[in-house]
Amino acid sequence: MKKNTSEKLINLLGVAAGNAILALAVVAFIVPAGIPMGGATGLGIAGNHFWGIRTSIIVFSLNSILLIIAWFILGKGFVKKTLLSTFIYPLFLELLQKIPGITTMTDNILLSAIFGGLLVGVSMGIVVRVGGSTGGTDIIAMMANKKTSLSVGVTVYMVDFVVLGIQASFSDMEQILYGIILTLLATVVIDKVVPNGKVSMQVMIISREYKNIQEKILQDIEAGVTLFHIQTGYSGEEQKGVMCVIPRHKLFALKEMVCETDPFAFLTIN
Repeated sequence: MKKNTSEKLINLLGVAAGNAILALAVVAFIVPAGIPMGGATGLGIAGNHFWGIRTSIIVFSLNSILLIIAWFILGKGFVKKTLLSTFIYPLFLELLQKIPGITTMTDNILLSAIFGGLLVGVSMGIVVRVGGSTGGTDIIAMMANKKTSLSVGVTVYMVDFVVLGIQASFSDMEQILYGIILTLLATVVIDKVVPNGKVSMQVMIISREYKNIQEKILQDIEAGVTLFHIQTGYSGEEQKGVMCVIPRHKLFALKEMVCETDPFAFLTIN
């Protein structure tokens, strides 16, 4: 199951595309309308209001702490993709702001909330689907998704509502209500883009490193494992295969683990 260059490139492009769409939502709709934001940016805005600390410092500090935790729970591959987001998201924000007329596309706050919510949902869904993160509180959602049956969208929804609640203490109530609309739309879209935990996948793995793979599935993926005897058709070699049934949202983590353990492993998914 050697992970080829094209697959890696597609994943990186997915992270880049998701960040570009997120930046578009922020620059074109959310900020011009003054709609409160969820996530790390929303916490940064609140921290700046209460303590005068620069928003960028709060966001960077929060992301750094979450990335350290994610390294142990979601793996280094996830952290690498999130690091990419950390750098390219501000770049997209800067570039999009220079496009003439982009901040004046509409003066209707309802339209801004609707299109902002749709774009935020699509952007986060794309990035999460390829196993990355836009940073901030969706890292929390990914970790909760791995450890519990909560979907990514529901977790993002809960965290963002807490952030919006904090901003409600100093924001206009009408803007807060539009922020809730934006968050609800984003939540629905994320769950349409990202598979939830209800769909199970049967995975069969053929590898000489079956013992290591078995241990990592039990400990890291937290799934049951069945070993079975096989005989290869080409050489007639006898060895063991690994079979497990996992929720679909854990499939990416499993593939990453198998690839790192044995790049030449053979894997089938049903």
